[in-house]
Amino acid sequence: MVEFEKAHISSAPKLTDTSQELPIISSSCTNCNDDEDGETRASAMMVTKAKERLERFRALQARAKAGVEKNLKEATLESQRLATDPNLVASLNRKSAIASHNLLKADTEAAGDDFERKRAWDWTIEESERWDKRLKKKEAHRDNQAFQDYRQESLKVYKRQINNLKPDIEYYEKEKMAVVEKAAASGALQIVEMEDGELVAVDKDGSFYSTADSTGFVEHKPPKAAIDKLVKDLQQAEEVRLKKRRERMAQNGEDGDVTYINEKNKQFNQKLSRFYNKYTVEIRDSFERGTII
Repeated sequence: MVEFEKAHISSAPKLTDTSQELPIISSSCTNCNDDEDGETRASAMMVTKAKERLERFRALQARAKAGVEKNLKEATLESQRLATDPNLVASLNRKSAIASHNLLKADTEAAGDDFERKRAWDWTIEESERWDKRLKKKEAHRDNQAFQDYRQESLKVYKRQINNLKPDIEYYEKEKMAVVEKAAASGALQIVEMEDGELVAVDKDGSFYSTADSTGFVEHKPPKAAIDKLVKDLQQAEEVRLKKRRERMAQNGEDGDVTYINEKNKQFNQKLSRFYNKYTVEIRDSFERGTII
């Protein structure tokens, strides 16, 4: 009887606890919702990134287009500037100014007025004097263009260098004050205050200010900037000299040797060179090397 009850119990269907399975089903649905939300967020992020990339790409395209347009505009202006002859522009401006001057002069004379007087109304006395001085200097410079002698040529170069000279007033005042203070400390100068409060340096024994026999200038040490400027000026002068030499060589031929006394003799020598240079090149090279016997 006991065995039959055991068999009956074991053969009976097992009852499952639904209370334990429902939460499992519920948790699996929650995971599905989380996956869907994650996919939605990921797709939204991808769309946002794609929009940002598209905006950056369009911005880069706009910058590239603006750069191309700017470069094209600059290139056009540069080509126009290079194509325009500055001498032609200056000539046109000069002709326009002359035409305006003549027209104003004709109108003034037709009205019975003094043209020079009316023209002078637009200028002050100082400006008129400066202009007259400039014209006089320009005329003298035009008359002095031809070569006279080496002394006059050196004088012209000296005047040109003086006109281009820009003195350093600040450095000069600084050096002067240092020398005056040093001389005042040693007793060579006496600082006297005037009635208006101005300080004046008085040379008591006459040993401070230089004379024709003074040699104090040999102790002067120029600043590095002045030395660099001197070197630059010398280099520029050398470049100008070499440029003129190259121009003369280009005019006289490839070798640059002056072998003529006038233009007709130059043409004759060039004709000889065309026919006989191929035969005499070895002899001339030997002369230049000093190896000819």
